[in-house]
Amino acid sequence: MIRITTLAGKRVAVFGLGASGIATAKALVAGGANVVASDDSAASIKAAAEAGLKTADLKDANWAVFSSLVLAPGVPLTHPTPHWAVRAARLAGVEVIGDLELLLRERRQQPFDVPLIAVTGTNGKSTTTALTAHLLREAGRDTQVGGNIGTAMLSLAEFKPERHYVIECSSYQIDLAPSLDASVGVLLNVTPDHLDRHGTIENYAAVKARLPQGATKAVVGVDDVYCRAIAADLIRAKGAAAVKRISGRAGADCDVGVEGTRIVLRREGGRNIEIADLAGIGSLRGAHNAENACAAAAALLSLPQPLAAPEIARGLESFPGLAHRMEELGRQGRTLFVNDSKATNADSTEKALVSFPGHIYWILGGKPKAGGIASLTQHFGRIAKAYLIGEATEEFAATLDGRVTFERCGTLDAATVAAARDAASANGSEPVVLLSPACASFDQFRNFEVRGDAFRALVAALPGIEMKRGAS
Repeated sequence: MIRITTLAGKRVAVFGLGASGIATAKALVAGGANVVASDDSAASIKAAAEAGLKTADLKDANWAVFSSLVLAPGVPLTHPTPHWAVRAARLAGVEVIGDLELLLRERRQQPFDVPLIAVTGTNGKSTTTALTAHLLREAGRDTQVGGNIGTAMLSLAEFKPERHYVIECSSYQIDLAPSLDASVGVLLNVTPDHLDRHGTIENYAAVKARLPQGATKAVVGVDDVYCRAIAADLIRAKGAAAVKRISGRAGADCDVGVEGTRIVLRREGGRNIEIADLAGIGSLRGAHNAENACAAAAALLSLPQPLAAPEIARGLESFPGLAHRMEELGRQGRTLFVNDSKATNADSTEKALVSFPGHIYWILGGKPKAGGIASLTQHFGRIAKAYLIGEATEEFAATLDGRVTFERCGTLDAATVAAARDAASANGSEPVVLLSPACASFDQFRNFEVRGDAFRALVAALPGIEMKRGAS
């Protein structure tokens, strides 16, 4: 746990008692704060009390006694309207912050440097965060990883000299951190998302931009119009030496980019330095993962004590991938099985489809999102056959009809058996059974992790399967 001592002796309200809220309250108590924890859910308040925290309904509280309101990221700050606790705190002149701000303040109090890489973006931030942490660990660096991915950031191991932190940051967390100052701030991309929370795409982009703006060194993608503008503004403000522009697109004007399968650091005069070659690294297939790898490499080259290119190259070769995101599970003869359960919309599934040249036996469906899979029609030529599950079956069948051969399977277990059967008799050199649902999981599974775990178990039970190490 990272004990938060910067509010020691102060009375602090913590609102929102999910995993990160509980971790935040415990970190504050451990650091000497007088914490009152609350939530709109009586069950959550009860769980916090059972965890040993002081709880109360804050609707009738005297907010003037609090120095801070620490808000869980999911609680509305501005849109569609501020939560009642936010309004009450602001009316009393109480600051409203989040767990990321607490971590940053505590970090500044240390008598030694704490290398911190903070990662955000609409897409790819979980893979980039996990990959960056993996590269650090493979290079022998003491590394903690958490935030919006996995472990709540204040539940990570305490600060100590030479310990590195890689934190995934959502726009919600950034919005609650007024004093962002990471060692390296990474912004991958900005596409429309969470507009119900931020109001407009311009507001959303402005929140994302604050992460690299406050960092000592910045890494920014240049494959969308918003990030290109943010990168240009950063270069004007910080100077080109403090900003690395990255791209997963061949021929892009950037500082760390791709040439064929190679990641290169571009120098003035056209002299490029190879950092690594992604050829044959199955966990980093596709242009989206090339972007993620470029971002991780650029971040590590930007640290006060940077990694060397050979260290980055070695680490990339051993990256196992992110669970449920283009996760190679194993092979049955020539057939490769890939778990992309994290693809809960068509945009994410598109990245999976373009990662393979063809011969894809595609398992899809679940609780459909607006627009369905109509945006994927340009990639239907890669699909050998589709296997439909869940609520989306008839909607997706209508989109596929006449374009792609499909089978209504209903459930994931039936789809897995059918896809494995058909792929085994295919003529392609490497048929791929791909679970990339383009749907939420809630019709049949609690979340995409449970769906992905179920697929992994089904694949592991197939006859003659050779599971990849760590996938079973």
